[in-house]
Amino acid sequence: MPLERFIPFRKCDVATLCENLLAHESASFRTFSTLLVNRIHYQYHEQLEALKNSYSHFDPNKDTRDLHVSSEAVRKQNQKAFANGFANLLNAANFEKVTDEDLEAALKEESLFKVRLAVSFDDFENVVFYRRGESVKTETVRTFFGLRKKQVSFTNYDKVAVYITFKDEAYFKQKGQKPLTFKPGSTIVKLFQNVPKADLEMLFPNSEVKMRPLDKLIISASAAIGGTVVLVTKLGASLLLMASFLAFWLGFKDDEVELTKQSLITFGIGMGVFGSFIFKEWTKFKNRKIRFMKALSDNLYFKNLDNNAGVFHTLIDAAEEEDCKETLLAYTFLLRCSKAFAEGDAAFCAAQTEHEVVAGGMTLATLVSVIEAYFLEELDCALDFDVTDAIDKLVDMELVERSGDVFIARGLSDAVKTLDDYWDNIYQPV
Repeated sequence: MPLERFIPFRKCDVATLCENLLAHESASFRTFSTLLVNRIHYQYHEQLEALKNSYSHFDPNKDTRDLHVSSEAVRKQNQKAFANGFANLLNAANFEKVTDEDLEAALKEESLFKVRLAVSFDDFENVVFYRRGESVKTETVRTFFGLRKKQVSFTNYDKVAVYITFKDEAYFKQKGQKPLTFKPGSTIVKLFQNVPKADLEMLFPNSEVKMRPLDKLIISASAAIGGTVVLVTKLGASLLLMASFLAFWLGFKDDEVELTKQSLITFGIGMGVFGSFIFKEWTKFKNRKIRFMKALSDNLYFKNLDNNAGVFHTLIDAAEEEDCKETLLAYTFLLRCSKAFAEGDAAFCAAQTEHEVVAGGMTLATLVSVIEAYFLEELDCALDFDVTDAIDKLVDMELVERSGDVFIARGLSDAVKTLDDYWDNIYQPV
């Protein structure tokens, strides 16, 4: 499995971890952490408002009115802006895009829930899947009509975000598809949890339950056996009477067939039995399909986390958490590096080049290596630490300085003052 950028610890736990690493300055670091987290929160609040404004033009669930009706050009422009903003948000939340190859392979794999689904991809203008957290899980499934248990290993996605735009109304009118359970041209956004890779197709809004070849074979065999029994035991006399009547009517037989009251009753009973058999088999087919649909809806009910506008509210929080964890870790380890240099900590400086030791900082490659090694050795957690955004934010906030390719953390007292000055001067009178 590829390593994940996602840090599987809560923001407050990471802040505590960093505080413990700087135990002799814990009070100052606590103030620094609060100011830094609040500044990142403010930035994400602005991003949330931008997403809400662009999504409002095609939100299928909005309950507010527009002062002015948006033109199609404005709607398309906002849809494009939302798509870009949503993709950036997912990247910040450490989601990975599900490639077309992965999606195609998933659609070909057999469903873990033994439900076969069909998806009409032509209904969509745009389809994008994102996932976060990939692991291999094992489940016990029953085979041979529940008589045998089997262990099945499968790839599981912890979180899956879905972005789908439907084609316009003209397409569905031409297709003759009615009634529609969605608004043509609308964009839906959904967030799911614990989704097996082989069952990604169940997340499509237009997926339809289909019979697997095995289910068709079982139903066909049952119908054939039952039909043979009915034919031999119930319809024999009725079929002989009908055959004799048709032979006389077509001229293949000279003897006239006498339709007595008794023969008509026998024929009527036979046809009634045959009709009830057909109805019974049709009902069995429908009930089996309903069971499959219930299995699908039950799984979706417990896997669905959020829909439409609620999704990017959830993802904003997730992205903010990831950014806070990454910036806190990057600053803490850079600050430890400066302290280690000043105190002559040979063990910590061993991971650095001579150039880094002299500068009192680390390159991005060394910083990533040190943080990943710490998580693996101390917390038994292997991850692919994403340092680029964190460093860019720290440099932009003037909490970290750059000397060539080496980054040096400013002292805690200076960092706290810089953050405090930002809040003092955030709104300047015109």
